[in-house]
Amino acid sequence: MQQADTSGSVGIVSPKTLYSAKPVTLANGRVLPEVTLVYETYGTLNEHHSNAVLICHALSGNHHAAGYHHPDDTKPGWWDNYIGPGKPIDTNRFFVVCMNNIGGCDGSTGPTSINPETGKPYGPDFPMVRVRDWVSTQHLLMEALEIPSWAAVIGGSLGGMQAMRWCVDFPDKIRNCVVIASATKLTAQNIAFNEIARSAITSDPDFHDGRYLEHGTSPRNGLAIARMIGHVTYLSGTAMGMKFGRDLRSGTFEVGTDKQVEFQVESYLRYQGESFSGRFDANTYILMTKALDYFDLARDFNDDASKALAATNSHFLIVSFTSDWRFSPDRSKEIVDALVRANKSVSYAEVEADNGHDAFLISIERYQTLFAAYMNRITI
Repeated sequence: MQQADTSGSVGIVSPKTLYSAKPVTLANGRVLPEVTLVYETYGTLNEHHSNAVLICHALSGNHHAAGYHHPDDTKPGWWDNYIGPGKPIDTNRFFVVCMNNIGGCDGSTGPTSINPETGKPYGPDFPMVRVRDWVSTQHLLMEALEIPSWAAVIGGSLGGMQAMRWCVDFPDKIRNCVVIASATKLTAQNIAFNEIARSAITSDPDFHDGRYLEHGTSPRNGLAIARMIGHVTYLSGTAMGMKFGRDLRSGTFEVGTDKQVEFQVESYLRYQGESFSGRFDANTYILMTKALDYFDLARDFNDDASKALAATNSHFLIVSFTSDWRFSPDRSKEIVDALVRANKSVSYAEVEADNGHDAFLISIERYQTLFAAYMNRITI
């Protein structure tokens, strides 16, 4: 069996668990009577606990951001390109923390967890959460780890929204904020794509109004379609053209044949959908996309993002990608403009890349170089 290549990696890592019996009151007023938080750490916390970095994951991410879970792993954590010794988030310098958000399906309290009040999985009864709820539970973990402030809070996409929310809710607990391919709020088009994806899930006959676990089934077809929809929006037309073009996986257009034609891109999307639906929870997908839709950094500040960010003392790095049409450079420039109006220290880079929104996950030389340069300047 092929073994993991751990060279240049944080190596073999194991998830950790924090259980809290203290009730957590959510932004909507609902209360979770207890919470379990699953997380991973990489690197070593220094003597003064001043070198801690928080990584906030995006929609389909989790706590496993770097390294491998066992020697036979062939796929590392979702941000292994950027976390590790000598990488932009250098584990020789930083103590890196990544937590599976509540509402997730990878160990932290969520729809698949047992509701202590009923003895059954929460399912659709799990309360809707906001980005601020993720930040408050990340703060709970921060206190448990005895970290006085983060050297940096970093996130891409939905993770970037969490990083900005840290600056609003805990302005004195964050010294640097790195926001990659994100926005202060979703556009109407983004909300529309999310609703189409949710409709694919809820229209699956196996959805059972979200109580599919009680029926011993799962809306895998609907979830697969939702993932296919999302995956297309995360890529650019250029990237898809370069990767697939109009190449065929099977069949032919020759006269006299009636074998059905299948394009490579069709096969790829089906594989992505089927793979995702086998590991992700449908109620979690609905919950996460709604949290995306609801996020609006400026809502409580008279729709002025600069007022929302006025109290923070953080330095900022904002990064966008030229081919990202889901979170376009214009959305990042709105963040930069708000920070400039608030008289905050901000660096901005627009990286030329053909990879669409997924560029923030991919190894791109200029992106790595500027990211590393910023992180190397952080005082710990």
